Amino acid sequence: MAEKEKKVNSVKNNFYALALVWKMCPGPVISMAVARLLSYFGWLFYSAFFMRYVINALQSGETFQSIMIFIGITIAVFATMALYNSFIQGYVTPVANATLNKKLYQKLFKKSRNVELECFENSDFYDKYTLAMKNADTRLYETVDQLFSVFFGFIASIFAFIFMFQVDGFSVLFILFPIIGNFIFRRMINHIEYKRQKDMAPHNRRIDYINRIMYLKDYAKEIRLTNIFNLLKRQYTDAITGVAAVCKKYIMKSVGLHWLWVMFTFSFIFEGLLVYGAYRTLVSETMTLAQLAVITSMMVSTTWILIGFTDSVTASFKNGLFVEYLRSFLEYEEKIPEDYDGADPGTEIDSIEFRNVGFAYKDVPVLKNLNMKFEGKKTYALVGHNGAGKSTIIKLLLRFYDPTEGEILLNGRNIKEYNLQKYRALFATAFQDNRMFSMSVADNVTLGEDIPPEEREKIVTDALKLSGVYEKVMSLPDGINTTLTREFDDNGAVLSGGEFQKIVVSRAFARRCPIKVFDEPSSALDPIAEYKLFDNILKACQENTLLFISHRLSSVQNADHVFLLENGEVLEEGTHRELMARRGLYADMYQKQAENYLADKTKQTEGIWA
Repeated sequence: MAEKEKKVNSVKNNFYALALVWKMCPGPVISMAVARLLSYFGWLFYSAFFMRYVINALQSGETFQSIMIFIGITIAVFATMALYNSFIQGYVTPVANATLNKKLYQKLFKKSRNVELECFENSDFYDKYTLAMKNADTRLYETVDQLFSVFFGFIASIFAFIFMFQVDGFSVLFILFPIIGNFIFRRMINHIEYKRQKDMAPHNRRIDYINRIMYLKDYAKEIRLTNIFNLLKRQYTDAITGVAAVCKKYIMKSVGLHWLWVMFTFSFIFEGLLVYGAYRTLVSETMTLAQLAVITSMMVSTTWILIGFTDSVTASFKNGLFVEYLRSFLEYEEKIPEDYDGADPGTEIDSIEFRNVGFAYKDVPVLKNLNMKFEGKKTYALVGHNGAGKSTIIKLLLRFYDPTEGEILLNGRNIKEYNLQKYRALFATAFQDNRMFSMSVADNVTLGEDIPPEEREKIVTDALKLSGVYEKVMSLPDGINTTLTREFDDNGAVLSGGEFQKIVVSRAFARRCPIKVFDEPSSALDPIAEYKLFDNILKACQENTLLFISHRLSSVQNADHVFLLENGEVLEEGTHRELMARRGLYADMYQKQAENYLADKTKQTEGIWA
């Protein structure tokens, strides 16, 4: 029952692919259909009409001129068909693929941007997403092409049977051989191949992983400074040995099935037909050599028609699985729809409130009964140990996730009621795990913001100055127009961890919005650079609601309010002075950090005078 349902879904998915491609670019769909029709028509015409006419014309005494005229017309028709096919393959298909690529990936990219962050942390969803994205345009085009091949192949097969039966009814039985060969043995071969690939997958993953390690610069230092290379080499050898062992495991079955497939698909049909024809011609004398030639020609064409048809059926079922991934991704209904057209939040921030908020990730509680309030144009700090829930609060605030309990209010209204894009536009955020794009420094700072050209340079340079990386950027060959990373430009700039972090912070400075969020903005900076950065943040964001996360408690002293989180709950809150006066966990953490800092300074001083 499950197998039957899978086949039904595969058929539905193929027609879904046809509808999707037709909607995006209908012209090439018609061209594909015509090309497949002409391909099968060519085989039918040659086997059922051309050879029969020529042989009958020779036997009936037709003139050489009339036969040559017929052959000439046939050549002209086939030449035109070949020219059309060349046009389809050389121009229509590449252009169609480019058009399909553009429209399909725009659709996929939009969907990718709209699905909630939780989806990318779900391994099942992420696997389907990557399978849907991988060569989606060519796979989708191929799916539609194979669907037409199945349709016209089926029609051509019926006509081939009819023509064969008209010439010699018994010879139709020989067509069973390629059907058995392709439908039974090909399916068994595919099953063996699937099991072989599945058994090889762990070894191939190991091989791919080691290949990646050997060419990525991230591992270059360790490979040269340690003995990891020898360990990797041993693991690589073991993986290759594993692949060879899997191949050896299936070799007898694979060779045997391939032999049976070749024998049934090609050998038995032709040798059997020749034996049958020889008997009819020489023994029973019920068939002429001309009839034998026609039957043989028709059998060749019919065999290739059937092979094309059965291969297309098999390919269509495989393509149906790919389309299933694509379809499930495109039809996924977002829990937090990006295009939700809710209320306009405006730009004035009176307050943001977490009211009895709880959040669980995969049924594991992360935040519990959280009550926090942030007033407009004030500075707030979130502190606590790793895993306390600080970054999760930011993700909830930005609606990457929604609370599993309670609600978050902006100006007294649940944030779910606001237009999501306009709501998120209120925030400028610098995450600690942000990524650098292989674009210019200016593009990495503005991130596509719609800034008038005459203001762009000043906004970028001001942001770079505030983050403390302006001098470094201006020392690069093209200043703010220098490409970062060497992904596409051999002369691209490669920044240090601290410099990269300052570029990330620049993004928050450059964006014009009422709320600024900094998640560990100084984790890669030295104490002096950290002090300057926080001083600039406080000065530049006086008119903003400012929220930042920091492990270094020395940087939160000037915050209007500090929240200390522990195990997903607010353990302590107040100003720096109030928390120090309570002599609780905050004061203890602050004191230990201060002692460690002084100890490090003492060691450095002793090292200088030693």
